[in-house]
Amino acid sequence: MPATATETKLESATFKVLGVRVDAVQIPDATRRLEQWIAERSGSRYVAVTGMHGVSESLVDQPFRAMLDAASMVVSDGMPLVWLGRWHGHKNMARRVYGPELMETFCRETGSRYRHFFYGGATGVPELLAQTMHEKFGVQVAGCYSPPFRPLTPEEDKAVIEMIESAHADVLWVGLSTPKQERWMYEHCPKLTVPAVLGVGAAFDLNTGRLNQAPVWMRENGLEWAYRLFAEPKRLWHRYLVNGPIFLWNVGLELLNVRKFS
Repeated sequence: MPATATETKLESATFKVLGVRVDAVQIPDATRRLEQWIAERSGSRYVAVTGMHGVSESLVDQPFRAMLDAASMVVSDGMPLVWLGRWHGHKNMARRVYGPELMETFCRETGSRYRHFFYGGATGVPELLAQTMHEKFGVQVAGCYSPPFRPLTPEEDKAVIEMIESAHADVLWVGLSTPKQERWMYEHCPKLTVPAVLGVGAAFDLNTGRLNQAPVWMRENGLEWAYRLFAEPKRLWHRYLVNGPIFLWNVGLELLNVRKFS
């Protein structure tokens, strides 16, 4: 199916943050593009839902940078990226493309139109998420799988690919942590025919109510990091108190043309 003028324009609207390409899209734009991929069915394409943490990691982890570069769409799951998008002239960027909200919006707007596979989360979580999305929005559930907390053997990995392929899913939701989910999509999408694959991380726990979300006013004003740091200080202190200032310093250097990132 040929792209319309709007879709062509959407494909070209990007900007860079510390060398990482970010698509200047909002959730409605992303939803339209996902539906376009499903209609085209021209291979398996994946979405990296990333923010300050992902961009920071890409500076010290070159393989991870390659995974972001290979994504068919990189969306701004963080207000700093939204603000930088506006700085680069993308006035449409009013809000971030929050992973849990992207999932809920896509499921609500498409309903029973597509078949969904849920990969990730602890034992029972993908099944609970599938049930939640089906009960709320009527989505068709193609399958669920909770991988073990260890690398899969080649035999196990092959069996997982065969399971996903035999489910004939239109959308594959991957709920692993960064950079695990990006690595999984990067390595597996060439082996898959699922048109749309999205790494949505904590959306599995947030959209099932297993984790509490920050209040809306904090999420919309770039303060979710404070809520999450207070909730999980041991796990997140380094990300926000060390990596955060480094990210801001590097962005300042980039905006002032003192240093170029590629």
